[in-house]
Amino acid sequence: MPTAVQIERRGSTAHLILDRPGVHNAFDAALIAELTEALDQVDADRAVRAVVVTGSGSTFSAGADLNWMRGMAAAGEADNREDSLRLARLMRTLNFLSKPTIARVNGSAYGGGVGLVACCDVAVGVDSAKFSLSEAKLGLVPAVISPYVCAAIGVRQARRYFVGAEVFDAAEARRIGLLHDCVPADALDEAVERLLHMFGKCGPVAQNEAKRLALRAAGITREGAEALDRDNAALIARLRVSAEGQEGLTAFLDKRAPAWAGRE
Repeated sequence: MPTAVQIERRGSTAHLILDRPGVHNAFDAALIAELTEALDQVDADRAVRAVVVTGSGSTFSAGADLNWMRGMAAAGEADNREDSLRLARLMRTLNFLSKPTIARVNGSAYGGGVGLVACCDVAVGVDSAKFSLSEAKLGLVPAVISPYVCAAIGVRQARRYFVGAEVFDAAEARRIGLLHDCVPADALDEAVERLLHMFGKCGPVAQNEAKRLALRAAGITREGAEALDRDNAALIARLRVSAEGQEGLTAFLDKRAPAWAGRE
């Protein structure tokens, strides 16, 4: 059976590959479950020293899958909340992983894909990549990924891109801190290998403690993240079943402008 996530071991590095290229590695329930399981698996493997998260094909991740979005639109508030909590667990697992993590951003990232980039310790992307936090166009908000995106780019930039939902390029992603570097596509693997080489020179216990230190210094803890995730899951569930959320999702699925579009 084909899977949504492939795990490739290359020496002491685990490469987790989002493998739904036909839908631009969009999120659905299977991908969320498989990626969470893969992260738990490599986190428990003492032979794994570093983890690289990337996508197959030309896109890192296009965000939510259309069929998954249809399910969201039809589901009740309780089911939407549980659905959001599963996505929240994925992001939290990646953010607090005990191993160094690299987002190998092989192409554009939208919505939840931006969340994955923000949750990794280091993010390197191709200079042709585009990014967007487009939820407001659907009458929604990027609730689940918001703590990690805000930590990566700062509240001021988050306010701009959460509210405006605009598309920005790799150079801007680097400027605001979402990417640490952007490179031509043919230099991406070299950039990742350079980082892995540097990681390999450091003690694994020290690396884990260093990550926890940085997060703790910023006031970010697993316990705090779990509490915030519950609040954010409740928020997005409420918005999905609201009149505006239903109109936004329905308009997107029907490929039409929502009722509020174009208002001044």
